[in-house]
Amino acid sequence: MVSHCFALTWVVGLLCSGVVVEGVMHHHYSATYSSEEEEEEVEEELMSQEEVQVAEGKSPVLESENGKNTERGGAAAAAAGGGGGGRGGGGGGNSLLIWLVVLGLLGVWSSVALVHLDLVDYHSLIARVKQFPLNFSQVLQGRLRSYDADGDGDFDMEDAKVLLGLKQREVHQEVIAEEEKKPLRPAEAGPAAEAGPAAEAGPTEPGQAGPTEDPGPQLEDKPKVKAKKKKPKLFNKLDKSIKAEIDAAEKLRKKGKLQEALQAFDLLVQQHPLSPRARYGKAQCEDEIAEQRRSNQLLQLAIASYGAAADLPDVTSDLLRAALTRRAERQQFLGRVRGSLATLERLTLHFPEDSGAKNQLGVAHLLLGDNKAAKRVYEEVLSSSPADGFAQVHYGFILKSENQIAESISYLQEGLESGAPGTDDGRFYFHLGDALQRMGERSRALHWYEVGHQRGHFASVWQRSLYNVAGLTARPWWTAAETGYTQLVKALERNWRTIRDEALAVMDQNTGLFVPEDENLRERGEWGQYTLWQQGKRAGKACQGVPKTCALLEGFPEATGCKRGQVKFSVMQPGTHVWPHTGPTNCRLRLHLGLVVPQQGCSIRCTEQTRQWEEGRVLIFDDSFEHEVWQQADSFRLIFIVDVWHPELTEQQRQTLSPI
Repeated sequence: MVSHCFALTWVVGLLCSGVVVEGVMHHHYSATYSSEEEEEEVEEELMSQEEVQVAEGKSPVLESENGKNTERGGAAAAAAGGGGGGRGGGGGGNSLLIWLVVLGLLGVWSSVALVHLDLVDYHSLIARVKQFPLNFSQVLQGRLRSYDADGDGDFDMEDAKVLLGLKQREVHQEVIAEEEKKPLRPAEAGPAAEAGPAAEAGPTEPGQAGPTEDPGPQLEDKPKVKAKKKKPKLFNKLDKSIKAEIDAAEKLRKKGKLQEALQAFDLLVQQHPLSPRARYGKAQCEDEIAEQRRSNQLLQLAIASYGAAADLPDVTSDLLRAALTRRAERQQFLGRVRGSLATLERLTLHFPEDSGAKNQLGVAHLLLGDNKAAKRVYEEVLSSSPADGFAQVHYGFILKSENQIAESISYLQEGLESGAPGTDDGRFYFHLGDALQRMGERSRALHWYEVGHQRGHFASVWQRSLYNVAGLTARPWWTAAETGYTQLVKALERNWRTIRDEALAVMDQNTGLFVPEDENLRERGEWGQYTLWQQGKRAGKACQGVPKTCALLEGFPEATGCKRGQVKFSVMQPGTHVWPHTGPTNCRLRLHLGLVVPQQGCSIRCTEQTRQWEEGRVLIFDDSFEHEVWQQADSFRLIFIVDVWHPELTEQQRQTLSPI
């Protein structure tokens, strides 16, 4: 019975003496807060902790009585600092204070008895508590999980034994996340991965590992530390003096109250015309409102405001960069490529180390058709950053357009393999495969076409057009009945001699009307074209030379109104070979009417099927599929090419699709 009493006394003493122990160890732990000023300090401390947590993207969490985490809200705050035990209870607060004093005294005497009778090594316990990094006041607030020493999720007798040294702390081995066990991709492994034997083994699927016979030294798994993103400095000295007003306007913008934000920034600009940050905020508002309303007029105002912000004296370098970059983007969006070019030239002048700005400058030159200037820009980028994927693919594209086929391959391939932003573009897969085919590397070409297909750029390995409408029937060869254009086909075949005679007359009178093919599709030979309709419109005065042919076609708007096609004569001389290629869109079908066809030596392949022309007969195929042409006869071959809308396009689509 006595032992039970002692045990009960020890428990009561230990619990109550927590208050006394905290007072004794004031220099190690925070004292129990009783005065109003001290309570306010605690609240401020807690609030500051919560603000740090919020800044780190965490919700301030308290441990509730049932052990579940809850976000601190009004009720939680009241429970922590106001509810039972607060001073708001009137007279009951004094009675509670008396009971706390009595319990405290009981705790003191119980502790003295325990130490005097050597029932517990209290000095050892105090020493252990001093080493413990948390505050007992947190225990009184319900944060018992902080004292969970055995890893079972709560504070109990086993945890007390660990803290008293009566039981060893269990070590829980961390389980490595599956994500961390995965091998590094070449882009993550650094430059060493690029120099391995993978280059000799040929291209691999993006994300596949190369040969692993000699893995070399293994990297230790270390916890990944997120690099803190450097916050751009957008405020100069003047901006800092009105930071509160700017922040208030910016808050409106971020909340989507764009009109109010614009008014606030506009007022700031009027009051402080030399504030770059106020003008930049105004430009952002105009930009976003223009996007909402799809207004080019408002977008022009935003472009002007970005320029005004960049022109101010004492503008910070970060704001100058942001304003000029966005201005160039929006100018290019509006089709003001020359204005964008001027802005990018200014940007690269201020930030010569900015390869991203130089890359965009190269794009602007390409859009203006100035390949030589673009080439110089990308050569400059690659001289300082040889592994810049964006510069690599564009430089490779330029080399290929200059017919430097072999030289273009490595740049296109390495740029695509880099996975750099802006490189995953169907055009680069298209041109890399085409370059490989022209160098006789058919299997590698098919590999990259397949990668482009898997990436969603091509409908299939064979159908590689880039400007498509989804859902249209795709087959390489068609019959007249399948197209639904039987009347057009019959009219062409019925009048083929008239069409032929007019074409031959033009050839005899002025061969200069047949312009040489200029899309770099020929390996060798001569190939001339005489165009009557282009993008749904008559080509100048071309119909004056072949009036009957044009009059015949006027009754077939599926041909003359096809904005993504042409109507033209095509003459090909002996010894000509046209590389395998595809048309730009799946929105059209192509009709070939034979006019002058040698008996042997002329053929066309579409996918894996090869056919020959016949005089007075129409062949129909979908030129978005790969096709190739040979002219190995002894005399010229003349055909009439008529493009028509894909029959499954609606009338609205035919009206609204952009010309190609």
